[in-house]
Amino acid sequence: MTVRPLVALAMGDPAGISPELTARLGALDDIRARCGIVVIGDRRIFDAGARIAGVAPQLKMIEQGTNLRRDDADALFVDLGHLDPADVEQGAASLAGGTFALANYRYALELGRDGRVDAVCFTPFNKQAMRLARADYDDEIAFSAEVVGLKTAASEFNVLDRLWNARVTSHIPFRDIAARLSSERIHRALALTDGCMRNAGFARPRIAVAGLNPHAGDGGNFGREEIEIIAPVVAAAQQQGIAAEGPFPADTVFLRAKAGAFDAVLTMYHDQGQIAMKLMGFDRGVTLLGGFPFPICTPAHGTAYDIAGQGVASVGASRAALLLAAEMAAAASSGRRP
Repeated sequence: MTVRPLVALAMGDPAGISPELTARLGALDDIRARCGIVVIGDRRIFDAGARIAGVAPQLKMIEQGTNLRRDDADALFVDLGHLDPADVEQGAASLAGGTFALANYRYALELGRDGRVDAVCFTPFNKQAMRLARADYDDEIAFSAEVVGLKTAASEFNVLDRLWNARVTSHIPFRDIAARLSSERIHRALALTDGCMRNAGFARPRIAVAGLNPHAGDGGNFGREEIEIIAPVVAAAQQQGIAAEGPFPADTVFLRAKAGAFDAVLTMYHDQGQIAMKLMGFDRGVTLLGGFPFPICTPAHGTAYDIAGQGVASVGASRAALLLAAEMAAAASSGRRP
């Protein structure tokens, strides 16, 4: 018997497009056919988003603490009742918005941590609002690790259809990138990428490793990181059974990956991969937090304050994020649950 995975869907920033995206997801028949969803948020904010989106999803209201797996409904709503729509200024980052999104996400993570759902998905956050609500907020990875109690490595991946992008460094100033690169960091990123992709169904993911410098250092003319750090790690990973190649020039490696030569590209810093992935499919891209005991996914775009309230936001990336979370959860649970 196939058991549909249960995915907690946390509402993101209420001042952007998150409410309407959440409502659109709740109204999609293909989502309900693939997984059960548990929306976390404030029903008043959700209903406002539904009106903007022009949809009327039917979600069953349940109390906090309810055994979610015993409910036959394919779409549930946990109303935290913590934000009046009158207190939301559309298109503006605020303490209220950040507090709302953090509370929803924390609740969803706790459901995943406690085994009450199989995966977590969230509609876009605004980092300025999150930091207004929590001064030491760094990013979703650090916050998620704290809530879940994760002690091992985690990383952010961008997924576009079947192409993955991983990175060695992430949300740090550009001037600090080279100093942060080390054999240990690169190897850890490669191993985590290989492991997460295998969990997602890749039998032996082919991973291209980008260089740091222009033309991958051009034999040492533009820097020696490729020769002294990156290439030795790639060789060591190959000896361990990881299908890694490189380092390759970052300005051409994504062309090869897009053509099917690789399943993933490991980049050395944030924008090296983000720019390429978003150009290839901004409306379909997914961000996956890998290394956690359950999938955590979100659309790769932001809160789009400039179009909030207009009802024109594309649900494509949010749909892809929810379906990837469900797919990975189903693969992980197959043969484990009755």
